[in-house]
Amino acid sequence: MFLLANVVIMVAYAAIMVSIVVPVHRAGQLGSNKLATATAMIFFSCAVGHGLHAVMAWQMLNTLDDLHRHGGPVWSSASAAWDACTAAVGIYYWSLRRGYGVLLQKGAIYIDPWGQWRLNEADARERAARDLAEAHQATLATIVEDSADAIIGLTPDGTITAWNGGAERIFGWAAAEVLARPASTLAGPDGAGQQEEMLERIRGGEGSFSYEGRRLRKDGSPVDVAFTVTPVTDPGGTVIGVSVIARDVSAEKEAAERQRAIQERSDQAKRMESLGNLAGGVAHDFNNILAIIANYTDFVIEETRELPHVQADLAHVRTAVDRATSLTRQLLTFTRGDAIQLRDVDLNASIAEVQAVLQRTIGEHITLIAVPAPAPVSVHADPGQVHQILLNLAINARDAMPDGGTLVLEANVATLDGDELNMQPPLSAGTYARLLVSDTGEGMAPETAARIFEPFFTTKPRGRGTGLGLATVYGIVAEAGGSLNVYSELGVGTTFRIYLPISAATGAAPAATRAESPPHGDGQTVLVVEDEVALARIITRILTDGGYRVRTAGDGAEGLRVFQEHGCDLLLTDVIMPEMTGPKLAELVRRERPELPVLFMSGYSNGLLGTTHVLDDGIAFIEKPFTSGDLLHKVAATLHMTSVMDDR
Repeated sequence: MFLLANVVIMVAYAAIMVSIVVPVHRAGQLGSNKLATATAMIFFSCAVGHGLHAVMAWQMLNTLDDLHRHGGPVWSSASAAWDACTAAVGIYYWSLRRGYGVLLQKGAIYIDPWGQWRLNEADARERAARDLAEAHQATLATIVEDSADAIIGLTPDGTITAWNGGAERIFGWAAAEVLARPASTLAGPDGAGQQEEMLERIRGGEGSFSYEGRRLRKDGSPVDVAFTVTPVTDPGGTVIGVSVIARDVSAEKEAAERQRAIQERSDQAKRMESLGNLAGGVAHDFNNILAIIANYTDFVIEETRELPHVQADLAHVRTAVDRATSLTRQLLTFTRGDAIQLRDVDLNASIAEVQAVLQRTIGEHITLIAVPAPAPVSVHADPGQVHQILLNLAINARDAMPDGGTLVLEANVATLDGDELNMQPPLSAGTYARLLVSDTGEGMAPETAARIFEPFFTTKPRGRGTGLGLATVYGIVAEAGGSLNVYSELGVGTTFRIYLPISAATGAAPAATRAESPPHGDGQTVLVVEDEVALARIITRILTDGGYRVRTAGDGAEGLRVFQEHGCDLLLTDVIMPEMTGPKLAELVRRERPELPVLFMSGYSNGLLGTTHVLDDGIAFIEKPFTSGDLLHKVAATLHMTSVMDDR
């Protein structure tokens, strides 16, 4: 048993020694990992010792005499010497363990339980810290990716290196499409200079700053963006990149513009009210003075019949008094202080009556055209005041066309949504009777159009106008619960729109045609060509919300270029634009696509544009100002009409 036990222990220690040496050797640590080497030496020495013990036990089994006679002392001495060597190796091992403490070198194999516990605890802390950092990084990445703002990384020369989901939503480009491309892809010709200036400031060492600019979406439509730009530097302070946070402020700018327009409209109404109160007080006092002058003049005329030269002078005085009386009457009308007689008035009949008067007086150099409503349209008003509105506007139009032109009087029904910005005074949503007076005269600048309803404001030469004609029109319309809209361009002409409440005699049938919701678009692309930036932005928003894709252009030449590059399913273009008109653009576009549907829009009435041959008969046309429902209905109808024609 002693022999067998020593053999087994020897084999076990040898196996343990091999299991230690082999991985340490593979790790290349036989010379550096002293603790592992010492451990292997212990098991090696123990294995040799037990081997010697096994030899001794084998000899004892043969003959005790042979053991004493031949090898006993030798093997016993060798075994004792090797046991001493083993003890020395053990002392060396434990001195190493005491000196090492907890062994942390890479490739270490054995540590004591306390050291193992400390290592496990350190590993747990490291894993917890790493997991926390990874969770923080994942949360931060999610926040960045899902941010409504665009977060963009650039190199100092403007190459895009990072692109989050917000950037994709604002600009329409996927990350794979823009990474490694220059940021000028988003700038367009107008914003490239601004963008290069921003990069130059960053490269020059300037810190974080903010600015606003206009950029282009993937589909070519403009977007107003507020930027916050911050340099990214290395530990040495060298600029190695640019961080850009961009926010879409198009809606905010629209809201600000709308608020500004509403405020201006409110200020205008207050100004007109205060001017009306002032004019009313002056008119009443002046009437008293005129009454005295007129009556005393009549007295003197009666008493000086035998003095013809005095009679002639007094006749001039009486004529001047009559003119002054007429002026005060207009002032009282403007201030709503004159007596009126309300009744149902058919606008078609009023237009016919005024046309008969104007044909005899307006002059042969003016072409006068009347366009009545398809069905009778009545308003509850003073018929004389309706005539006065039409005559005052017609006389102004005549004076604006000294070399001749076209004057159009129209009547129809219009539906408003209550959000129109250029109505004076403001008007709530609803269906109204509408009078239009359009001319092809000199037109007005915006600053002139903003003041035309003020009493005594006139652009006519001294002695040719009192400045009360349009103020009187304003007073009549406001008193009747209506509103006015003016559209004018220098060198092109002017259109006045007068909105009046419809009387019960007309009925509300016209409003029913717009009660249904407009059809939703199917992603068709609409090319909008409009030189008024704010209006183009509003149209883009209406069509986008209505299910259409929109590309915009600021003039005819740009519109033609965008069409040639991207194409479209419908062209929506302003009629009157600088350099290239809407009809000319449509003609050029239809040379390439004859079947392309075109919808024209203008602040001038369709009656004026048709009679002056700016537009052909039967074209698709929408008149400004229009509601979102009007526009979506008209776009859908134009697309549908074209598809029906194609099916035939």
